[in-house]
Amino acid sequence: MTTPQQPYQAPNADDFLMGGGGAPSAAFPSIGTTVAGCITEKPTVEQQRDMSTGDKKFWNDGNPMMQLVVTVQTEQRDPSVEDDDGRRRIFVKGAMKNAIADAVRTAGAKGLEIGGTLTVTFTHELPPKQRGWSPPKQYAAQYVPAAQAELMAPVPGLTPQQAQAAQQNPATAALYQQQQAQQAAAAASPPPF
Repeated sequence: MTTPQQPYQAPNADDFLMGGGGAPSAAFPSIGTTVAGCITEKPTVEQQRDMSTGDKKFWNDGNPMMQLVVTVQTEQRDPSVEDDDGRRRIFVKGAMKNAIADAVRTAGAKGLEIGGTLTVTFTHELPPKQRGWSPPKQYAAQYVPAAQAELMAPVPGLTPQQAQAAQQNPATAALYQQQQAQQAAAAASPPPF
């Protein structure tokens, strides 16, 4: 069977320059695993690859099997990865795609955007469709659009009570930020003589 050729997708400029393949993949090894973070790059769509051979994957009708690639800034660090900055690529397909699409709709957004916060959790497995197949993983997702995520971002130096109040009311967060800026400016000014 011949497979249709897909247009070449060039790596992003930084990965090409530095010789990397991008951020490490996010892993969901066990039920309850969560990967969460701020989206750092515009999500891309690319063709899936066979894990053992690296060959591009196709459906039985010859159409390419596609996936969405979302890069998020996480708190995760892998000591075996040199200069691991915590960025992880989430390869979105199947049940995960449905969970993320539902989360985006629930958030009232039109899609994923840089600065938005994406949280994906491996929740459970379904029985395998055939003997010898792996059980399909199921996911839950949550999405916070960029503008809302910025309002919810913690303000450095706040007490836990102030941080909670700031998350509940964006006007309170802005007030705390203004107060901290005034305090920082006062501390940087030389004392009058």
